Amino acid sequence: MYGAAARLLSVSQPTSPALTQQVALQCLDARGRSIDLPAVLGYYPEDPWAVEVTFGKPGETVRWLIGRDLLLEGMTDPAGEGDVQLWPSIDEYGRAAVVIELRSPHGRLVTQLPTRDLGSFLARTLVLVPEGSERIDVDLMVDVLTRSEA
Repeated sequence: MYGAAARLLSVSQPTSPALTQQVALQCLDARGRSIDLPAVLGYYPEDPWAVEVTFGKPGETVRWLIGRDLLLEGMTDPAGEGDVQLWPSIDEYGRAAVVIELRSPHGRLVTQLPTRDLGSFLARTLVLVPEGSERIDVDLMVDVLTRSEA
């Protein structure tokens, strides 16, 4: 089942997201200094509930899928549990920010993103696919899940 679900993601999404926005995730290095980690937010209407966050070096990128509703909630209230948690905060310059904590078996990343940047991206996703109108192609999903491997 996992293999079929993984294929569904690649079959149902175009080669590039419908919406992208470059952002700088603010992190602390080992010495406690603030550094910017370039990242790209991506949104696919074919997977309307998720936002893709991609960061890392060329050839060594890390990709996280985070629920759009979770990001919306995290802008104003603590949200999430387990691998992804978010909460509103203030950055070192006194601007509104959203803290994003990502956990995996390989480590943990705590970063923040200006609320203004996240909000403008999410507003664009909501214009493309308004909240409550999200749909998936069930026929495609069934086809991919029941297709025998060649």
